[in-house]
Order: sequence, then C-alpha cells, then structure tokens
Amino acid sequence: QVQLVESGGGLVQAGGSLRLSCAASGRTFSNYAMGWFRQAPGKEREFVTAIWWSGGMIYYADSVKGRFTISRDNAKNTVYLQMNSLKPEDTAIYYCTARARELGTTDLRHPRAYDYWGQGTQVTVSS
Repeated sequence: QVQLVESGGGLVQAGGSLRLSCAASGRTFSNYAMGWFRQAPGKEREFVTAIWWSGGMIYYADSVKGRFTISRDNAKNTVYLQMNSLKPEDTAIYYCTARARELGTTDLRHPRAYDYWGQGTQVTVSS
C-alpha cells in the first residue's frame, strides 16, 4: 500500500505561481511512476503530467506544457508540481497518483494506469 498526501494548493491570481507537493509513504517511492491529474467542476478528470520512476521520461498535457514542471525527490519520497503563469482555467482539484514499477510500462496519461490516488488539493486561480 502507498499513501499519497498532496499539499500546496490555494488561491492565486492569474499569472501567479504555486508549487504542489505529494508526499508518499508505505513502500519504496523510487519504484513508482508518479502523475498529476486534475478535475474541474462539471468536467472529467484530466491528465496533467507524469514522470517515470527513474525520472528519465516526463509527459505533459498540451494545456500545461511550458508552464508546469513535474519533478521528484526520491530521497524525500516526494513529487512536486511547479505551476507558473496560472490561468483561471487551471482551477481544479489536483490529484497525485502512483503506479508500481512491477506493473510494467503503460500510457501514463490514462487514469487507469494508476493504482494509488491522493485525496486531492484545491487550486483556484482568480482572474
């Protein structure tokens, strides 16, 4: 079992920045691919970004490319999402996700790729 706890959400003006953190506990963090998804009110959950266990491959949704950066610190069992140039359309609950290495490779952009999810943290961007 892996427990994921997100933090760092909040209210920010358009153009501002936030950094989300996701602390993992329970198993060896470096054996997990990590991802971020978000869900806005009335919309489906959507992929934001993901990083493989080695950090060698990273994926971003087109809507956040160039503005958001995912990183991981395996020594701290934490994955980060640095969000810059925030827009009102970035308003959503942001979820941290994890996929065990023993499950093999897959398309990390799909929510079904992940077997663990955090509770989410609210990000609100005002115009």
